[in-house]
Amino acid sequence: MPKAPVDKDDIVRVDFDFRRELARKVEGNLASFCYQCGACVGDCPATTYGDGFNPREIMLKVLYGLGEELLKDDSILWQCTNCYNCHERCPQEVKPVEVIISLKNMLADRDIYPKAVDKIIKTFETTGRTTPLSEAVTRQRERFGLPPLPEVPMDEIRKLIEPGETEPRASARADADKGETG
Repeated sequence: MPKAPVDKDDIVRVDFDFRRELARKVEGNLASFCYQCGACVGDCPATTYGDGFNPREIMLKVLYGLGEELLKDDSILWQCTNCYNCHERCPQEVKPVEVIISLKNMLADRDIYPKAVDKIIKTFETTGRTTPLSEAVTRQRERFGLPPLPEVPMDEIRKLIEPGETEPRASARADADKGETG
């Protein structure tokens, strides 16, 4: 029986540059050990309550190196709740949530994130907290007998989040990009 011609658009080319970039962000090549059992989907709240989110499909796209399908505006990755259910259920200890968090970090490196995340980032950069302190929070703390929240050491936080020439993370990232280890 003659074989049907293969459409070049149907051929998947693994993007190994994407896979290497992801491996630098997460604990090496965790995704390579995913054998697509689907255990990650069973208890996933984002899958249960949202359309289109499926950690198994995300892991498959990672395996194929389909970064352009994951690292784009309006990425499905932001629907992950970081609940860690997939991590607990994975028989291969692939840690899908860690892979997804690393992919979110790659999106953030490209300045791609939803407006809500941008708002949280701006709030953190100005207050050192991810949610603004309000009178309602203060009243609730008093009601439960909790002490007032301490002042945030913004000078220390700014040192951590502002890039600088002596920033260890920046030089370590540059070495990792060159394939060096230290």
